[in-house]
Amino acid sequence: MRSNRQEEELNAAATGASMTGWEFAWLDGLAVASEPSWSYLDLARPLVRRAGSVLDLDTGGGELLAELAPLPPRTVAVETWARNTPAARERLAPFGVAVQTELPSEENEFDLVLSRHGRLPAADIARLLKPGGVLLTQQVGSDDLAELNTALGAPPPHPRRWDAEVAVGALRAAGLHVTDVREEHPLLAFHDIAAVVHQLRSVPWQIRDFTPVRYERELARLSATIRARGGFTARSHRFLVRAERPTEA
Repeated sequence: MRSNRQEEELNAAATGASMTGWEFAWLDGLAVASEPSWSYLDLARPLVRRAGSVLDLDTGGGELLAELAPLPPRTVAVETWARNTPAARERLAPFGVAVQTELPSEENEFDLVLSRHGRLPAADIARLLKPGGVLLTQQVGSDDLAELNTALGAPPPHPRRWDAEVAVGALRAAGLHVTDVREEHPLLAFHDIAAVVHQLRSVPWQIRDFTPVRYERELARLSATIRARGGFTARSHRFLVRAERPTEA
């Protein structure tokens, strides 16, 4: 039987604030995330400064792309998730950035393609990059927060392996030259069951059938563990790849 404390935590978690874009400020104080040893923004910024044209894949609410301003006159963002698209258009309009819901159809269009925690369609990226153009991507690997799925008795987060080796293989097969590869497993510590629920509601691909009601018993058990141990820690999975389209002879 649940305690009053468990009841309050689960109710608060189930009605947590809605999220648009990739903003997780709601979790401040309830979850503590370690970051990879690299900074995606620090690596992207000089590439943006040198580029005459930029494509940002799966821009979310446009938060990270806005942080890279000033942006080249030819900057395009793609966002296919309907919940994010209006936020991205509003945020990026002052920078003159067009936000599309599909990949551009052109070829040899962009000096730089960015993708942070978004898709990595290798053949399309090779098509869209100009000769000598650069891809910079930070990806979420298939082992991301797998311990959380295990703790809740849920299936693994991803049915197929997705890591640096697989991504590099796809990019090389598309004709790109890989110049940098990094892969790490930073920690994410949850200090409140509300943070767990909000995380799972915000990233629905982690546990695809998740609802607080369906996982009520497992959440109550994990809540008790968090209170007893002071938290629950899972490993995230991040990898970074930089690649270039070779200059044609």
